[in-house]
Amino acid sequence: MHSPQLNRNGELIHLLSIEGLPPHVIAQILDTAESFMEVSARDVKKVPVLRGKSVFNLFFENSTRTRTTFEIAAKRLSADVINLDINRSSTAKGETLLDTIDNLCAMHADLFVVRHASSGAPYLIAEHLQRIGRDDVHVINAGDGRHAHPTQGLLDMYTIRHYKKDFTQLRVAVVGDILHSRVARSDIQALTTLGVPEVRAIGPETLLPKHLDKFGVQVFHDMNEGLKDCDVIIMLRLQNERMTGALLPSAGEYFRHYGLTPQKLALAKPDAIVMHPGPMNRGVEIHSEVADGPQAVILPQVTFGIAVRMAVMSIVAGN
Repeated sequence: MHSPQLNRNGELIHLLSIEGLPPHVIAQILDTAESFMEVSARDVKKVPVLRGKSVFNLFFENSTRTRTTFEIAAKRLSADVINLDINRSSTAKGETLLDTIDNLCAMHADLFVVRHASSGAPYLIAEHLQRIGRDDVHVINAGDGRHAHPTQGLLDMYTIRHYKKDFTQLRVAVVGDILHSRVARSDIQALTTLGVPEVRAIGPETLLPKHLDKFGVQVFHDMNEGLKDCDVIIMLRLQNERMTGALLPSAGEYFRHYGLTPQKLALAKPDAIVMHPGPMNRGVEIHSEVADGPQAVILPQVTFGIAVRMAVMSIVAGN
């Protein structure tokens, strides 16, 4: 089946998921992001790549880092950025998602950045645009339900490549609420695509999806065992807003078993890096001493996120 993300020449026209992206496309995004890192260090932080283009941020769910970094990235590419206030828009009056898209297309939108609580919403938009013959309009998924968060996955890969260079020599642990985490899905897909030989999933049984081993992931319920000799530790936020039923006894209990403390971090390699997509729950997933310590690269992740989002927008808009 033809991927809606790629055109007939195999070039990226939408970014909907890391699943199905060939390794060379991921490498192209990371290399392009590296070239944009220098722009952010300049006095004048702008390049004219998207001058005259209109980027619409459509966030149907709350966001701080993702929405802000997409806006910064688009502005650094010289695009016109329109942030739609969904709560005050006509969707609150019952307008459908695709009617909203049609109306924004009539306003000459060039690129939609979409975050939505429903898995698959960005795919729906991309297929609709194809159906109405608007191949000139592009969609970037900024997180859809539990499904995917591809730019977070890509910025995490950029971070790992920056500090560790070679993916094929790494042992990477993803820790916590993997069941509800779109970041975990995107990270695991990216890590396996880029040839990481050992990906570990660590968490309680209630928060791990079944059949993870089918994706070549090793499952650990004991965090001490799972962290042994890891090069990279990706901590995840507890997705309380997506949980139904009693999946956890208490936050304190969770921290005791699955919170990253200095003692648990010492089980990983001495030069291991600690990542977190944010927002962090200190004292629940991660101890402040670790979050603010020398092995944490949580704030550089945010900085790299701007360059990665610049790269994705410039690539899709150019194809």
